[in-house]
Amino acid sequence: MNGLRLYVRYVSVILRSAMQYKMSFLLSALGQFFVSFNVFLGIYFLFGRFHEVKGYSYSEVLLCFSIVLMEFSVAECFARGFDSFSGMVRQGEFDRILVRPRSAVLQVLGSKFELTRIGRLLQAAVMFVYGLGHCRVEWTWLRALTVLFMVLGGVVLFWGIFMAYAALCFFTLEGLEFMNVLTDGAREHGKYPFDVYGKRILQLCTFVVPYALVQYYPLQYVLGRSQQWQLALCPLGVAPFFAVCYALWRFGVRHYQSAGS
Repeated sequence: MNGLRLYVRYVSVILRSAMQYKMSFLLSALGQFFVSFNVFLGIYFLFGRFHEVKGYSYSEVLLCFSIVLMEFSVAECFARGFDSFSGMVRQGEFDRILVRPRSAVLQVLGSKFELTRIGRLLQAAVMFVYGLGHCRVEWTWLRALTVLFMVLGGVVLFWGIFMAYAALCFFTLEGLEFMNVLTDGAREHGKYPFDVYGKRILQLCTFVVPYALVQYYPLQYVLGRSQQWQLALCPLGVAPFFAVCYALWRFGVRHYQSAGS
């Protein structure tokens, strides 16, 4: 409970700081809205020429993309401290975290928030509402819960990837740019269900980095393409992946050697 109060205090401090420059905050949030808007335009123009992509309609793709964008935006907003962790290690700031009587994970999470990502979240919400209204999905309480599980599971998945990225910084000091393929790349390619990219990519996104567990498989149940209600539980499969990422983080902390300042 004390940890939760401290985390809320972190968010409150950064929010008050951002509100000191309201126009800058609003313009930054608007910029984030248009950063992903070009991806939406790509989908729009594609379906202006083709009526479907491997059996998926325009509204179904928008629903898929909005959920992935929502997952990534929330994770990036609240787990940005791990994404910028290399600077903390390189400048020796992590030393101060280790001597404080609080969880290192909590302190890194609280070190940075990207509240301007609300712009992307707003775009995701608009696409989601449009997709809901045009997908002709027979909504049940389980399908609604499935969407919630997808979002929560996706946030945990991206959080785990950010944490793994931070863990590697203990050994490299500099952030490894190829990790962006697993974050920004997944957000871009996640605009379409992963079976569109072929069987091998789907297998990779199922058994290696389980994006498909929070996108493709539960989406099949939501859209009515499969009647197997067990697909609604697929996002729970992210837990073992997150556990591996956390174990990698703990391994890095145990082998941390100060880089100085």
